Amino acid sequence: MKNRIRLPIIIITFICFSLLSKAQTNQKEQELVVTDVVDSLYSKTLKSSRDFWVKLPDNYNPKSNTKYPVIYLLDGFSLKSSLEAVYTNYWGHYLPHMILVGISNRTNRTRDLTISKIESRRGSSMQTESGGAEVFTMFIKNELIPHINKTYPTTNHRTLIGHSYAGLFTINTLINHTDLFTNYIAIDPSLEWDNQKLVIEAKEKLKNKDFNRKSLFVALAAEQLNMQDESVTIDNVMKDESGFSLFARSIIDFSEFAITQKQNKLNFKWKVYPEDLHGTVPLPAMRDGLVSLFEWFQFKSPQKYNNPETSIDEIRVLLNKQEAIYTKHFGYKTPPMVEELFIGYAYMNLQMEQPEKSFLFFDMAIKYYPESANAYDAMADYYIAKKNNKKAIEFLEKAYQISNSNYHKEKLDSLKE
Repeated sequence: MKNRIRLPIIIITFICFSLLSKAQTNQKEQELVVTDVVDSLYSKTLKSSRDFWVKLPDNYNPKSNTKYPVIYLLDGFSLKSSLEAVYTNYWGHYLPHMILVGISNRTNRTRDLTISKIESRRGSSMQTESGGAEVFTMFIKNELIPHINKTYPTTNHRTLIGHSYAGLFTINTLINHTDLFTNYIAIDPSLEWDNQKLVIEAKEKLKNKDFNRKSLFVALAAEQLNMQDESVTIDNVMKDESGFSLFARSIIDFSEFAITQKQNKLNFKWKVYPEDLHGTVPLPAMRDGLVSLFEWFQFKSPQKYNNPETSIDEIRVLLNKQEAIYTKHFGYKTPPMVEELFIGYAYMNLQMEQPEKSFLFFDMAIKYYPESANAYDAMADYYIAKKNNKKAIEFLEKAYQISNSNYHKEKLDSLKE
């Protein structure tokens, strides 16, 4: 039985990749849709232009009414490849389709991301302008987010990711502008800034403020906790009193306090990366942070979907439960599966000679994604397999009406011969 269950998992993986490739081909034939955009926005708040990039989901269709959650990444150009690698590998089962937005912090980084103005740091004079986090937050809140919402099909479910100074900014945003984002990922945040100013403030807010339906993931790179003393480890770093370990001690102090404050309803998790440095931790932390904060999105009971002995009634119950989970967390009605999984399971069951179950998934794909040419094209394949060309032509005509692609026209013409 185990082999019978495992095999479909492999099958469906290849099917989903095949469907995605076909969808992209059809989209290119239909019209040139730009899914990677580099742009800039003049900010009255910052009194300068700010660059940003946007990556739309692979299933994006400008004619569709589908809207997407958004990830906002600080230091967006330097960390772009890391976020894209995580998202590309984990969407579907672990993460929903989302729009990615990367904000440039190549200029005025220290000014825009730090929470207070200081004259010196780590025993040296501070020559760089600092303390502009509140102003930069207003740029994001009042200018960038409205621009993204106006230009792209977004929902209000937003995630903010920041590393180092940007991690400090991320936690400050959670503490002082809580409703701006749903999820916050702070990677090696500079919480030692200004004698742990934010740690002190956050402890008071974490005790008394309501963070219901908000999530925070904090990462600490612990390969080098003290730059001058390799004997300092994660086990004894809190006993070290040197300034060289203050960075790590601040993160640990904040995290150990935050995890005890159950009354504020904040979904808080943190993780130590013993083999990562400050510069290498963003990639694994983005992966763990996103998967952790979207844990509720992860597909429930895949073994039952893959098991040929699971009844149609059981599948309907599973789908209803999954839809309820998604709708609760997103705050708006959401399909229980991404389209690729619906169609993948449909083909899998068709190959396993379970036509009723196969039809259920094909039909659900059309129900939840009525503007998708691929959903109708897939149902046409079902009827072709059933040797019902009349019905297959009916669904192919609908697919062609939506896509206007050569692929669907040629397929349609071949059936009419």
